[in-house]
Amino acid sequence: MGRPAPLDLSQRLSTKAATAGELVLEDGSRVAVVGGGPAGSFFAFFLLKSAETIDLDVAVDIYEPRAFRRCGPAGCNHCGGIVSESLVQILAAEGIPLPPTVVQRGIESYVVHMDVGSVEIASPAGERRIAALYRGNGPREGGPSDWRSFDDYLQEMAVGRGARVVRKLVAGLEKRGGLPHVIDADGGAEPYDLVCLASGVNSNFLGLLDGFATVREPPRTTRTYICEFRSNREEIARVLGDSMHVFLLSIPRLEFAALIPKGDFVTMCLLGDDVDQELVNRFLTSPEVLRCFPADATPCVCACSPLINVRGTREPYGDRLVLVGDTGVTRLYKDGIGAAFRTAKAAATTAVFQGISEEAFRSHYMPACDRIAKDNLIGHGIFALTTFFKHARFSRRAILRMTRLEQARADGARRMSAMLWNLFTGSAPYREILAGAMHPSFIGGLVWNLALGLRPGGNGRKAA
Repeated sequence: MGRPAPLDLSQRLSTKAATAGELVLEDGSRVAVVGGGPAGSFFAFFLLKSAETIDLDVAVDIYEPRAFRRCGPAGCNHCGGIVSESLVQILAAEGIPLPPTVVQRGIESYVVHMDVGSVEIASPAGERRIAALYRGNGPREGGPSDWRSFDDYLQEMAVGRGARVVRKLVAGLEKRGGLPHVIDADGGAEPYDLVCLASGVNSNFLGLLDGFATVREPPRTTRTYICEFRSNREEIARVLGDSMHVFLLSIPRLEFAALIPKGDFVTMCLLGDDVDQELVNRFLTSPEVLRCFPADATPCVCACSPLINVRGTREPYGDRLVLVGDTGVTRLYKDGIGAAFRTAKAAATTAVFQGISEEAFRSHYMPACDRIAKDNLIGHGIFALTTFFKHARFSRRAILRMTRLEQARADGARRMSAMLWNLFTGSAPYREILAGAMHPSFIGGLVWNLALGLRPGGNGRKAA
């Protein structure tokens, strides 16, 4: 008898895991992804891409009832639609190039507005721009558009890898015969070897898990507000230019507010402590907002008040189950798409190369979630400090003066500008922002400008 043929990598992984009594994906395994937004599409894409490298034949179904090519709520995914240029480049390196019809790199600067004045912040490094996009195909009654849905594009990339989109609403998950079954709204049940939950915090994802798994410490959320205003390109370009306009106003419960130009529309985003109509009205009627709002804007063409994750799920995994994106862990206030990319890739590669057991996800997926969660702790501290500075007029003067002086210089370090840029865009981890704020030069400059800010008129207008 001749020697047996050597096992390929996928067979070796299966044999090793089976010997250890672990759960693994094998040829013919079926994977369900509940939610076809960025997190779900990234997971499907990377799972199939990783499986291909070891000749592992698996089937992936993406359950998503919405059609992201449609305008308004039918295709919307509750997002302001800003990504950093660095993420665009990372996706391209991963084989997910985003064409100009999906990501328009037209936002070249931020304009920061306060009651003590305004200042424009150019990108700290020439290549680190920001990009605007629509998660669906634009606002309600948007009509024909030059934009293409970001979520639809990512979903097509996953389909190109071999995923199948199932246009059904998932009503629950059940465990039968040791396997998770996806229960659709019509009562049908499909067995799978692995379920990835990527439906987001605006879905009833905890209800889906009743009777299937217990989530320890589910995400903590807060409510935000996103609204689209229709104007015309010429007026928007005249008033807002190619800049994203950010407002640091002394309004209780408001952490962050922005106006984002997008063709014939302006997207307004408010983040804070459970944003309600009273807070929205106070923001819209503030003089700082009225000065840079298109005069002919049609109010609230499309609006929503989505929840966002401000503290992640403690254990976003189980046997044959993994939670990705903001269903599990995401970045605080910023870069949700980047967090979806990182968590989905980590979960997918774990499932292919390490297994689909609770222990495999704990050992190989959870570290990626922990990095985001620990960075968010720093982020909470930074936003608390930012809130403190926003509520003191002399400190607002100091921030404005320091930023204006930096922007007026042709060279030299722009530490306050870089900190604000990274805070607004999410381009850098919060730990990097904190490290920059701890630099002696930054502290010295801030203290000096705080002292000057105590003087009337000490806001650096002459340097603007």
